[in-house]
Amino acid sequence: MAEYKQVIIVRDDLKLSRGKMSAQVAHASTEALLKSHKDDISKWRSQGMKKSVLKVKDLDELLKYKQLAEDAGLVCGLIIDAGRTHLEPGTTTCLGIGPDKEEKIDSVTGDLKLMS
Repeated sequence: MAEYKQVIIVRDDLKLSRGKMSAQVAHASTEALLKSHKDDISKWRSQGMKKSVLKVKDLDELLKYKQLAEDAGLVCGLIIDAGRTHLEPGTTTCLGIGPDKEEKIDSVTGDLKLMS
C-alpha cells in the first residue's frame, strides 16, 4: 500500500510568530483536507496522518508550488489571512497540499526545506 501524507508550505518572509504560524498551518491542513477525496483521507488517517511543514521564501514561490501541485493533480488549500491580528487583510500565508500519495507530493515539494 502506498504511503500517504500531507504537506503545508509556509512563507518564510512573513516571519510569523510560532502561534500565528501554528494557526495558519492548521487552517491550511484543514482546508486541503476538506477538499480531498474520502478514500485518500481514509488511507492517510489509517497511516497516522503524516504531515510535513515546509518553507518557501515568498509569495511568488508559494504560488509557483501551488501551480505545480495543481498541475500534478494534487488538492490544494491556499490560506489568505483575514487580518484580524498580526497581518494585513488579504495576506496569503500558506498552502496545504493533500493528503495524497507521498511520492506524488514529493515529486512537487521534495526540494523544499522543513520549517525550523
